[in-house]
Amino acid sequence: MVLEHAILDIIPGKESLFEAAFAEAKALISTSPGFVSLRLQSCVERPNRYLLLVRWERLQDHTEGFRASPAYNEWTQLLHHFYEPFPTVEHFNSMFEEG
Repeated sequence: MVLEHAILDIIPGKESLFEAAFAEAKALISTSPGFVSLRLQSCVERPNRYLLLVRWERLQDHTEGFRASPAYNEWTQLLHHFYEPFPTVEHFNSMFEEG
């Protein structure tokens, strides 16, 4: 299992528009092969910052599967214009989990 991690800094004042677009976009990623789960959290200290966590069965399910799919093109059209700056996406292997 691989965890995708991205800090999403949204253009200030566009948070509600981003959240509405994300509500639509999440259906695009959730049907992708290898998708396990998704979590979007808002930052307490910075109202325009979000943490996106996506669990994938394998790294390639995200990097080669979803990103090469027509669904990803729709995802980018819905969401990418909200980011400033564009987020860095990293992937992590599970080492320890409790609870």
